Amino acid sequence: MRIRIVDAFTDRPFAGNPAGVLLLDAFPDDAWLQNVALEVNHAETAFAHPLPEGGDADWALRWFTPVTEVAMCGHATLATAHVLATTDAAQGPVRFATRSGVLIATTNDDGSITLDFPTAPLTQVEVPAGLAEALGAEPLSAHDTGPNVGDLLVELADEKTVLGLSPDHKALARHSERGIIATARAEDPSQGHDFVSRCFFPRMGIDEDPVTGSAHTALAPYWSERLGRPDLTGLQASPRSGLVRTRLNGDRTLLTGRAVTVIEGELHA
Repeated sequence: MRIRIVDAFTDRPFAGNPAGVLLLDAFPDDAWLQNVALEVNHAETAFAHPLPEGGDADWALRWFTPVTEVAMCGHATLATAHVLATTDAAQGPVRFATRSGVLIATTNDDGSITLDFPTAPLTQVEVPAGLAEALGAEPLSAHDTGPNVGDLLVELADEKTVLGLSPDHKALARHSERGIIATARAEDPSQGHDFVSRCFFPRMGIDEDPVTGSAHTALAPYWSERLGRPDLTGLQASPRSGLVRTRLNGDRTLLTGRAVTVIEGELHA
């Protein structure tokens, strides 16, 4: 079967967030899916298969990190939609049946892809004791992002502080269900982004995720409220880096980005 490595939320190879993508006839057993994800060893590997016509969704979609299945993944959904579009396996908007409900991916005329995801509900919480030491910076505030995302979103003093983080990943793993989203307002919006972020998921086997689509379902409402605009662009400032355009639409958030297939080969397993 064909396996592809796709760089998501970027328009060039070796940037953005790489994801494995396999299109299947049906899902094999979970152990096989997990072993493939471990072999691919990227933040997520996406597995999808077509569903019968006439239902609420067109394709079933699941995502696995090297160590576990996750409830939501933006970049691997974008990567899957890119593969479906570039191989003509699907035309027009694609509805994915997932653990987070039906997620829709639409390929735009310019080749970018827009994902329709549920907006994360934000609840302000106390900054956990020890988080500042684990992160290496003092948060200004902290917000729980709800069960689908499962992260703790923390705002830091400025963009420079976010870019300079060098956290203690082992200690950081104690402070949220999935991971930590560190964010700040952009220092200079003329550079093409309104806010910056970095995402750390040591509990999921990923010390730092390069570009996290699902995190932007929390970042979009957080920064839209503060900046007074529904349409924003976020820079996830990992070493690979990537841009996510966001549009807040009530209980849905639209995430737009590009993707590039970098590797295509045959899986013998």
